[in-house]
Formats: sequence, structure tokens, C-alpha cells
Amino acid sequence: MHRMRLLTAAASIALIAAAAAPLAAQQPLTRAERSDYLETSRYADVMAFLDSIADSPRLHRTTFGYSHLGRPLPLIVVGAPDASPEAVLATGRTRVYVQANIHGGEVEGKEALQMLLRDLAAGAHPQWTDSLVLLIAPIYNADGNDAVRITNRSDQHGPLAGVGERANAQGLDLNRDHTKLDSPEARSLVRLMTRYDPHVAIDLHTTNGTHHAYHLTYSPPLHPSTDSSLVAFLRDEWLPTLTGEVRAEHGWETYFYGNLPIREWGMTGERGWYTFDHRPRFNNNYVGLRNRMALLSEAYSYASFRERVAATRAFVDAALDFAAANASRIRRLTARADADSPVGDSLAVRATHRRGPMTEILLGEVEERVNPYSGEAYSARLDVVRPETIPDYGSFRATETERVPRAYYVPDRLGDVLELLRAHGIRLSRVGAQPTGALEAFAIDSTRVAEREFQGHRERELFGEWRATDATPGADAWVVDMTQPLARLAFQLLEPRADDGLVNWNVLDEALVGDDASASPARAYPILRSAD
Repeated sequence: MHRMRLLTAAASIALIAAAAAPLAAQQPLTRAERSDYLETSRYADVMAFLDSIADSPRLHRTTFGYSHLGRPLPLIVVGAPDASPEAVLATGRTRVYVQANIHGGEVEGKEALQMLLRDLAAGAHPQWTDSLVLLIAPIYNADGNDAVRITNRSDQHGPLAGVGERANAQGLDLNRDHTKLDSPEARSLVRLMTRYDPHVAIDLHTTNGTHHAYHLTYSPPLHPSTDSSLVAFLRDEWLPTLTGEVRAEHGWETYFYGNLPIREWGMTGERGWYTFDHRPRFNNNYVGLRNRMALLSEAYSYASFRERVAATRAFVDAALDFAAANASRIRRLTARADADSPVGDSLAVRATHRRGPMTEILLGEVEERVNPYSGEAYSARLDVVRPETIPDYGSFRATETERVPRAYYVPDRLGDVLELLRAHGIRLSRVGAQPTGALEAFAIDSTRVAEREFQGHRERELFGEWRATDATPGADAWVVDMTQPLARLAFQLLEPRADDGLVNWNVLDEALVGDDASASPARAYPILRSAD
């Protein structure tokens, strides 16, 4: 009888497997799945995968721009009648942009989003589109993704057949290009942000560095001038909810992004849990200064490739669950941030890490293994948890502030400045009649230029102060009205002391120093501002 039950059970399993086989055969697989996570998808694989699910009426495909090598950047829209910005905006729903592969070697989000799109095409998660429109970009750094070498990011735990490279085809780190916009990819992205105006942007990464016990870490916007209500909502509600959901569903721990001080990264402070950087060159900080919600995720690179993809997918699913449940609240908070003018406020132009409370951080351990194809060592996480209570340096405080003026006045001759402001979606208008109020000019004392080139630039810092002036902007100048929704971003771009603005990235060098970048600067910054 016992033997008969075993045979019957085996037969049942065989019948179920046989019945499921045709269905499984109809489901497209990612390159990662087909190779049992030995390989990652190339650009052609992603495009072919998208072709394979193109018949789904739930998905609408378009492109939002181009890579440096001319590859179209795909965007899949879910929850609108079609993929046009007009159709998306007309739904009135909360718009969520999800992006992967900003660094070509960080491939987990790219694989996870393909799997998500496959599920959405088959009708999964219908409740999301009751309140959301999803804008999904699975392969942002298309050129870097395809520069696959088996030695790229070789210390991480797979895929053992290699990944792409961090930079785009220009050699630029796309996650340092959100203010200067030197790459066609970044210009394509800010164009998307302006045309579709997503309320939320989710940016999927893979971390390295400190050996910890989290499957994934995350971050909200970090610039201290970000609207505080948006940051509080993310820090106090959204991200902790994700931690609880992922723990309950998968048993994995997640937490705010951080590292112990890493000497080779120039970190020499006290032992603590340090987040990365506040400047808007980084995607999530840039999005925050646009008055939008931003969530960055970092899958743990020493977990296996399969686990990293699964953890990233779990994070995205939990984030979208929360967004759907809180869609109207997200719209209200972002609308309030747009309406709340910062004019007259003192906002940070320079910042440093803020020492927070003592916090229990879950540290971990790895073991060294050898990639059989390259012969190089890599690190694999062990199932070890070592709690340690240390200071949390997970946010930033201002070290220098400036008052937000009612307006800036940009001379027409500063064409590069005007072009960049327009590229970011910042509104400009002609001066016409001369301003009736008092104006200020920034008197320059000195300048400092970085000794080393970074991302094709030698970053510049101006020293001086704003003073009353009799100068006028001229009838052909352009006004940047600081009551507009993008005022916080405009402030960081135009303030001469801002640590990630147009001065920093040499956009004003011609007006300041002419052809000799090392020369003493002009005596006055060429952009005026109102005194009120």
C-alpha cells in the first residue's frame, strides 16, 4: 500500500509536470534564467525579450532616448491607454518610474525588471494599475551593459561569465551626470522626467564594499535641501514598510545604505555606518530636488547572482505594493512640495554627514572562492550575522547655506547656462522691463580648481559673497522665477557656491576666466539675483 501511494504520487507529479511543460515553454526566459544565472542579458537579449511579450495588451512600448552609441533606450508603460506622455498624464494616476542598469556592471535590476514585465504581461498585479502608471526602463546604460568582460566586478558573486562596465561609451559614470548632462543618456532621462513627470523614481543598483548581513540596502534623497516632508515620508514610512514586507515574505534583512569607513575610498572618520553622497549628480538626490519621491536600492554583491536578482525583485514588488496603497497621498505630498515656494528660505549649498543616533547594524562575513573560468577570486556571503551598535551617519547637514532669492537673471550671452536650464525643464522668461527691486551681484574673491580631472572636468569652487549692486540684467536677459516647482534644483545649479552646480562643472568658465582655466576669475559672477 505504501509503495502504491508513492507510485501514485510520482505519477501525479509527472502528470502535473507534463501539463505545465507547454505553458513553461510559452513563457520567455531571460538570458540569466536560460544560463542558470551564469550569464546576464545583453542589449539584444533585452530587446528580444521585450519583443516576446509585445502582444500583451497591458504593455505599451516606446523609447525615451538614445545611448552614446545610438542604441534606443526602451520604456515600457503599464496602466495607460498608450505609451505617450499625454496618455500617461491624462490618467491622473500616480506615476512610478523604475530604472535599472545605470551602471553597466550592476545587472540585477535589468534581470528583475524583465521578469516583472513578463508577469505583468501575463496579468499579474492588476491592483497596481488601479492607482498607478508604471514607466519601466530595464536597460538605461545600454552601451556599458554590452562591454562584457569576465574580469569586470570580479570580486562579486557572479554572474561568473562576466558583466558590463560601469561607465557609458564616453567613459562617463551616468550616476554622476544628473546636473552637468554631458551624456545623451542623462539628457534622455531628464527629458523623460520633464515629459512624463513621474511622482516616484526607483533606481536599481548593486553595492560592494563593507561585508554586511543585508540582502539589500536602500536610500531616500540625501541632499539636505530636499523638501523635508518627502524625505520624512520615505524614511519613516515607506522604506521601513519595505523592510517589514521583505522580511515577512523572504526572511531577508534590508536597511538604509551604508559602509564602514573604507580607507581606499578616502573615508577616515570614526567607525560608523556612512551613507554615500548628498550631491544632485546622483540620481536619487537629483530626483529629490525635483520635488519627487526617490528610492535607490543596492543588492548585496556578495550574495549569489540568483539571490541578488530575487532580492531586487522583492524590493520592487514591495515598493509598488506600497505606492499603490498610498497613491493619492504620494500625489498630495509632491503637489504640496511643488506649491511650497522656498523663496526666502536658507538652503544648503554645501554639506557633510550628520552624526545620528547609535544604531544596531548587521555586519556579516564572506569566504573567498575561485571563478573557474577566469581563475580570479571572488567573495561569497556566509550566513553569518554580527550585530554591532555604531553611530548612524545616514543623512547630511548643511555646512554653508544661502538665501533663496525671488529670481535670478541670466544674460543672454550665457548660452550654455540657458541651454542646460531648459534641458532640466526649468522655466525661463525674458526680462522685458527692468526689475523694480534691488539686485545683488556675487563679488568673487578667488577660485580653486581641482588638481585632478573627474568625469572630464576639473571641478571649480568660487569664493566671495553676494553684495548690493547697481548693475542691471539688460533687456535681453532671462529670468529664473524661483516660485516655480523646480526652484530647489535651479538654486543648486545657479548658486555660485553650490558644490554641484554649473560653476562646479565649468559651465561658466568662459565667462569667468576666458581661455585660461587657471587664470584669476572675473571680479563678479555674471548672473545677478534679486535682493528679496
